[in-house]
Amino acid sequence: MALFTKEEALAYHEAPRRGKTEVIPVKPCINQKDLSLAYSPGVAEACKAIAEDETKAALYTGRSNLVAVVSNGSAVLGLGNIGPLAGKPVMEGKGILFKNFADIDVYDINLQVESADQLIEVVKTMEPTFGGINLEDIKSPECFYIEERLKKEMNIPVFHDDQHGTAVISGAGLLNACEITNRRPEDLKVVIVGAGAAGIACAKFYVSLGVDPGNVFMFDSKGLIYEGRPGVKEVSRIFAQKKDHGSLAEVIKGADMMLGLSVGGLLTKDMVASMAPDPIIFAMANPDPEISYADAKEASPRCIMGTGRSDNPNQVNNVSGFPYIFRGALDVQATEINEEMKIAAAHSLADLAKEPVPESICAMYGGREMSFGPDYVIPTPLDPRVLEWETPAVAKAAMDTGVAKAPIADLDAYRKSLTERVSASRARIEAHVAQYYK
Repeated sequence: MALFTKEEALAYHEAPRRGKTEVIPVKPCINQKDLSLAYSPGVAEACKAIAEDETKAALYTGRSNLVAVVSNGSAVLGLGNIGPLAGKPVMEGKGILFKNFADIDVYDINLQVESADQLIEVVKTMEPTFGGINLEDIKSPECFYIEERLKKEMNIPVFHDDQHGTAVISGAGLLNACEITNRRPEDLKVVIVGAGAAGIACAKFYVSLGVDPGNVFMFDSKGLIYEGRPGVKEVSRIFAQKKDHGSLAEVIKGADMMLGLSVGGLLTKDMVASMAPDPIIFAMANPDPEISYADAKEASPRCIMGTGRSDNPNQVNNVSGFPYIFRGALDVQATEINEEMKIAAAHSLADLAKEPVPESICAMYGGREMSFGPDYVIPTPLDPRVLEWETPAVAKAAMDTGVAKAPIADLDAYRKSLTERVSASRARIEAHVAQYYK
């Protein structure tokens, strides 16, 4: 049953104030002294300090807590290439998630550009404004080229969430599923259905976690990707099999894991039944997964099943990743988000799933029982403890790999401060929003 109607969704975006965000000053500007401090002549002191020492920008401006959510609207949700203007509501929504979960300020940057190179050049010019860049809803294969170039040519974190968000969250689930079923990542036969940005990024990340790339069987809309098959995109050739092993129904036999990033209803109960015992199934097509939770469990009762839906166990939701990854990266002024930071994020989520779940969190999901096992291998997206586990892990990985310009000396104190910071931020947001709904 739908949670809302079309009319309710449109009304939410229109009233009482249009859109979902606004810019609010955090310093007073009500008298002559305030005005002269905020702007001329007082602002000159901050300008001169930064001109002498660029690191002072983190002290005298909001740059170190400001992320750009950048999109050209070429691959928006399941809507496709609808353009940057129609995609703007999504980018505003992304800003809300950054702020709500990690107290990160966001400007959404929706670019009407003609080419990947033009987008790259525009984003590069914005480095003085932002502490990080979140690329969003940019179609494949251009998204790979854009992110790679920007990571090399910018000195702030650049992260394409459509690629890495699903990879990190599902990677955490993979680690725990292997532990529960007594598997090792290096022994898995993995079938991935969907060779877009998320599918390729997940495959690469699973390899970072230990999966043998030779055991990855990737399907695009035309079938299995194998050497010599015509029409295969360059970015997906790295996972080409040596030969054609047949259809999905043939290849999935004996598979330990299936990751679906394609279309609903693609996986049948017979296919699931043909997989290895206790298979791992992450069916991520939205709103309808490649196979329903009920059908997967009927076909293989001991399977570990995850979807993108909140009404099923093991929800793979990117909000469990990007706000906390950026929070940790920003707080140590990381120059990039590297593979080690993403791996640390996945391991922190996997470790948190083994902790007892407070009743307050279970209550958010209708009293659903949650304890480490096949139906709970990933913490829920609304679990507030994710902030305390994932963010410090990312910050530590940044420090350990030498990309942190402002290392944190006391990670335990930092962990405590995160909860206090986000709680205070949410209180401010709630008080402000309440003014519109009196």
